[in-house]
Amino acid sequence: MPRKSIVILVDEPGGTALPHISDNDVRDPVRLVRGSGYERFEFYGEYAELDGEQVPVYRWHYRTSIAE
Repeated sequence: MPRKSIVILVDEPGGTALPHISDNDVRDPVRLVRGSGYERFEFYGEYAELDGEQVPVYRWHYRTSIAE
């Protein structure tokens, strides 16, 4: 059974450190505020092993600007 309390976010342009996300925050897509926009990550069915457990991998999909 995949672990739900942790997800791995990958492929963000700029390679900045990403925050940990709890299971209460995980949605598809995952949306993170970065500066003046949102980085969006989507789940494509990929899992990775972390500390002996399977965790979902969310890949960067696109960025949108925050509307004023």
